[in-house]
Amino acid sequence: MASMHCDSASESDASSIDGSSSASAGLSFESLKCRMDSLLQEKRVLRMEAETLKLSIKSLQQENQSLRRTSVNIQAQAEQEEEYITNTMLKKIQSLQQEKERLAQSYEQEEEHLTNDLTKRLRTLQQEKVDLEAQLEREQEAQVNKLLKRIDRLENEVTAKQSALDQLRQEKVALENSLEQEQESLVNRLWKQMEKLEAEKKNLQKRQEGDQQPQRRLSSTSDMQVECSLDDPEAMLSNISQLKADLGNLRKQLDSAEAGHRASMSRLVHEERSLQAENVCLRKRLDDEELKRDRLTRNLSESDAGSDAGVAMETEPKRQQLEPLCLHCQKRRQNLIPSPSCSGGSS
Repeated sequence: MASMHCDSASESDASSIDGSSSASAGLSFESLKCRMDSLLQEKRVLRMEAETLKLSIKSLQQENQSLRRTSVNIQAQAEQEEEYITNTMLKKIQSLQQEKERLAQSYEQEEEHLTNDLTKRLRTLQQEKVDLEAQLEREQEAQVNKLLKRIDRLENEVTAKQSALDQLRQEKVALENSLEQEQESLVNRLWKQMEKLEAEKKNLQKRQEGDQQPQRRLSSTSDMQVECSLDDPEAMLSNISQLKADLGNLRKQLDSAEAGHRASMSRLVHEERSLQAENVCLRKRLDDEELKRDRLTRNLSESDAGSDAGVAMETEPKRQQLEPLCLHCQKRRQNLIPSPSCSGGSS
C-alpha cells in the first residue's frame, strides 16, 4: 500500500510538474530542477517511511497474532480455571450439603434425646412433686391427729384435776365446818363445866361455915367431884389437842393438795408452752414445705403450666381446710387450759 501511495504521489507530482511547466512557461529550468530534486528527495523519504510503515505493520501483525495466541491461551486457561473452580465449588457444595444433612440429622437426634431426657426429668419432677405433696399432707394429718389426741388427753387431765380440786375444796369446807362445830361444842361444854365447878365451889364455901365434920365430908366429896370434873376436862383437852392435830394434818393435806395442784398447773402451762412452740415449729415446717412446693410449681410451670395449675388448685383447698382446723385446735386448747394467774387466784 505504501508503494502504491508513493507511485500515485510521484505521478501526481509529474502531472503537476507538467501542468506547472505548461502553465508557467516563464519559470526557469533551475527552479524546476530544484523542484524535481526536492520532490525526488521527498519520494525517497516517503519510500523510507513506507518501508518503516511496512515493517511496523508486520511487527504489529506479528504482535497481533501473538496477542491472539496469548488471548486464546488465556481464554483456554481461564476456561480450565473456571472448570476447575466450578468442579471445586461443586465438590464443596456437595460436601457442605452432606455436612448440612449430617448436622441436621445429629441435631434432630440430639433434640430428640434432649426432649426424651426433659420429658423423663419432667415426669420424675412431677412424681416427686406428687410424692412431696402426699408426704406433706400425711405429715400434716399426722401432726393434726397428734395435736388433737394431746388436746383430748389434756382436756381429760384438766377435767379430772378440776374435779379432784373441787372435791378437795368441798372436803376442806366440810372439815372446816365440822371443826368449827366441834370446837364450838367443846367450848360450850367447857364453859358449862366451869360454871358447874364455880357453883360447886360457892356451895362448898357456904358449907364451910357449918360443922367441921360435915364440912370435912362435904370437902372430901367436893374434892372427889372436883377430881372427877378435872378428869373430864383433861380428856376434853386431850380430845381438843387430838382434834387440833387432826386439823393440822388436814391442813397439811390441803396444802400438799394445793401444792400438787399448783405443780400440775405449772406442768400444764409448761406443756401448753411446749405445744405452742411445737405449733410454731409445725407452722415453720408448713411454710418451708409451701416454699418448696412454690419453687417446684414455678420450675414446673415453665414446662407444664396447665398440670401445675390443676395441682395447685387441688392443694390450696386442702391447706385452707387444715389452717382453720389448727386454729380451732389452738383456740380450744386456750379455752380449756386456764392461765397461771387464774389458777393462783382460785387456789
